[in-house]
Amino acid sequence: MWKNVFTPNKDIAKPLYTGAGIATFILLLLFWSILSYGGFVNPLFLPAPDKIVKSAITMFQSGEIWTDIGISFSRVALGFILAAVIGVPLGMLMGSLRVMQGAFEPIIGFIRYMPASAFIPLLILWIGLGEGEKMAVIFLGTFFQLTLMVMDVTKNIQNELIEVSYTLGAKNFQLFKRVILPASLPGIVDTLRITFGWAWTYLVVAELVGASDGLGFMIMQASRFLKPDKIIVGILIIGVLGLIMDLIFKAIYRASFSWMRKEGS
Repeated sequence: MWKNVFTPNKDIAKPLYTGAGIATFILLLLFWSILSYGGFVNPLFLPAPDKIVKSAITMFQSGEIWTDIGISFSRVALGFILAAVIGVPLGMLMGSLRVMQGAFEPIIGFIRYMPASAFIPLLILWIGLGEGEKMAVIFLGTFFQLTLMVMDVTKNIQNELIEVSYTLGAKNFQLFKRVILPASLPGIVDTLRITFGWAWTYLVVAELVGASDGLGFMIMQASRFLKPDKIIVGILIIGVLGLIMDLIFKAIYRASFSWMRKEGS
């Protein structure tokens, strides 16, 4: 069971892999408990775990949190889907055609270093304070990185596949459909999994201005009224939702590309 534990790039037993993750969570909870129950940290800054559990139960029982979860999830999903619908085809074209890479990579590479939060004042002027502004923040936070990552995935397709396809008489459209898309699809799904996690990190930023609902708004309201237990509950909910989506993407990957072996996934 303990074979290859400290050997780089080697498989380990599944129970050991799972147990390592569980042990990390337990150690983190233990450290948190020592700090809070031991009186080392003021409860105003770090409430005890049981206080967080009680607050979460109360919020779910009252139903106040369900609406916020639904609204925040829809904002993240729509903003990310829009980024993926535009970014995946554009990234594939940039990775396949030098002219597309030359036209778009400099500007996308430039804009991706700009924080999405810096665009909020402009987005308010352009779009207003409605749902469009919030989804636009999430779009800006994910689109540019997603596009460049898809470009890299497409560029890394083995050149031998393309040369053989041309030798067999494939036309450009057939090359995209029969070779480039199937070969890059596993990497694209993995890229979508990673960037969807980034979309969640922009949720609070998106709901910072002009929001009256959502998890980010709830967290900001709890901060104003000095309710750290609600802040932590909101953060944990975002983390759990992101983890669930990550597991869904991994399941899609395993089901769709069983011929590709990814360690630890």
